[in-house]
Amino acid sequence: MALDSLSTADLGAGRLDGLTRALKAGVSRGWRPVVLPIVTAALALAAWEALVRVRRIPSAILPPPTEVAQTLVAVHGLLLEHAWPTLVETVAGFLLAAVVGMVVAIAITYSRPIREALYPLLVVFQLIPKVALAPLFIVWLGIGTSSRLMFALFISFFPVVISTAAGLIDTDRTMIRLARSLTANDWQIFVNIRFPGALPHIFSGLKIAVTLSIIGVIVGEFITSQAGLGYLIVFATSRAETAAIMAAILVLCVIGLVLYGVVALAERVMLTWYHGDR
Repeated sequence: MALDSLSTADLGAGRLDGLTRALKAGVSRGWRPVVLPIVTAALALAAWEALVRVRRIPSAILPPPTEVAQTLVAVHGLLLEHAWPTLVETVAGFLLAAVVGMVVAIAITYSRPIREALYPLLVVFQLIPKVALAPLFIVWLGIGTSSRLMFALFISFFPVVISTAAGLIDTDRTMIRLARSLTANDWQIFVNIRFPGALPHIFSGLKIAVTLSIIGVIVGEFITSQAGLGYLIVFATSRAETAAIMAAILVLCVIGLVLYGVVALAERVMLTWYHGDR
């Protein structure tokens, strides 16, 4: 009886110890993805500040983080004013890239002649240095918003095409054969099997495209614009206001993170909608 009691006690202690270790591991996994990047960034900023102060680097070359923060606070109204057109054009360019990219991907997936005709050209266009073509968009479309939107579309739709086509092609053939045996047509197979299965691939391309869309808009603003963060960076560069340049870049980073987060949230919502909690 004593032996049974001892075994039960040891078993209970073992389970408690295992539960404690699991909780510690869960807490560790919970805080590390948040705390470690913050600590790393803080150490990098501290090292940056110390380097500038110790080496006495001129602010026109490399301002310390404290000066960048002061500039950000001092001109936050101007930064927000110029951030709005950049944000609008980025979102518009990204949406155009998403729509065009998905349409082209569906076309090259379902049509072999279209795939053989377009896919090599898509690869060739992707190999062309995009920045070198930016002046041509200005010549063709003028100095307005349309040239920046088209350049953002041109620079960001390729990842959407490739990832969407890969997702649609990578559909489980057994599921397709089963659906056809149940007399499902191509549209029903696309809506219920191919598209839901391709969602992870599609959103992988969209996450890349949203960052490239920002790059396309900024490059366009560098060349010709009277508003936007790209224009503000060029203007600050002409006046050697490096702190203002970095403040604008920081705002661009925030915009990029927010847009990336929106796409990631949309991915989670779509996957939950189609696949539930699996």
